[in-house]
Parts: sequence; structure tokens; C-alpha cells
Amino acid sequence: MGNPKSATQRLAREYADQGDPNGWFEEFYARAGGDIGKVYWADLKPNPWLLDWLKERGASDRMRAITIGCGLGDDAEALSRYGYRVTAFDISPSAIAMCRQRYPASTVDYRVADLFNPPSAWLRGFDLVYECNTIQILAGLSRVQALAAISDLAAPGGEIVVSCRSRNAGEQLDSFPLALDRDEIDGFLRAGLTEIRFVAYDDDQEPPVPHFFAVYRRHA
Repeated sequence: MGNPKSATQRLAREYADQGDPNGWFEEFYARAGGDIGKVYWADLKPNPWLLDWLKERGASDRMRAITIGCGLGDDAEALSRYGYRVTAFDISPSAIAMCRQRYPASTVDYRVADLFNPPSAWLRGFDLVYECNTIQILAGLSRVQALAAISDLAAPGGEIVVSCRSRNAGEQLDSFPLALDRDEIDGFLRAGLTEIRFVAYDDDQEPPVPHFFAVYRRHA
């Protein structure tokens, strides 16, 4: 059996060469055939940094939240358990089908949607926007556009929570996915948001992988 990460890299490059850099997402999830075990990057549990932040904040009073590129839904379900009215979307219909299969009784509104062409009602429509590792799997100008599109979902006074892999500027430029450096994630500041929290840390993998966890707020 080949290396699944290498196979994914080849798939992504094939679509990029065809002028459809985001088309590989659906093919990847469709190939899984509903088997969550074939989604090799999924932890199948909520992000621990998100959970710690939610515990610190306490239960939400039905505030609206949205999860970007929700994958298999673990983080969206965590937000729901803390009282948020959650919309979770992915560009892949097969990914959304797997979320609904995993959580048939969920109150999360799972949707197929494109970050670059969201429903107009979503713009400035959410009290909490959660982004985890979406930007890193994009390339070139799409990374800047994705950051701007994510920012545009936060309502006045709303917050954006970002969890992502990180790297030093100028390093690992040929990697896929390509982690964010500090200047890239500071694009949220250039989008007019205020930084509330910023943590750079190494996770518990061997070898450890550097990450950022950040929270931004839009002025009311």
C-alpha cells in the first residue's frame, strides 16, 4: 500500500495542473467511500486547544458559530455541545455525507458550500468563526483570499478562532500542506481584526509539530 499523504499530494497536483486546485477534495472523500478510517488526517476527536478555549469561555447562549471546511465534524459537534447554533460546511459533498452519517441526530446544520462563494446571509453573520487547517491546504493567491473570506464571516463583535500548523518564514516552501508563517496569519490583523490571543506551541507528536492558536475579534 502506498503512502496516503504522498498519494494525496499527487492528487492535489493533478487537479492544480488542470486549473482546478480545489477539486481534489471531493475526489479524496469520495474515494473513502464513507470509511472514516481512510481520512488519514482526521483525529476523530475535537481539537484540544478548541476544547480548552470553550471550557474557559463556558456555555454559549445560543450564539451563531460556523466551522470552516468541517471535514468529519468533530469540532462542529464540540461547539454544538457548548450551546452554539452551529453551521458547518465543506466543499466536498462526500465529506458532508460522512458527517451526517457519523452524527445522525446532530443539531449542527451541515452544508455543502464554497468558502469563496458563500451564501450572502453568512457575510458578517456569525458570533464565532472557527478555522482549523483549511488555509494550509491551499496554494498561492487562494491562501490570501481564503483568509479574507473567513474574516468576512465574523459579525460585528464576533470572534475568529484559528488553529493551524506553523512554520518560520521562508521555510518548507515545497511542503504540502504548507503551514502558515507569522506574516500570513497576521493577515487577520490586516483584515481589520484585533488579536485577542496568540499562542505558538509544539504539539505532542514525535517529532513535535509547531502550531499557532489565535483568537481575533471584529470591532462591534
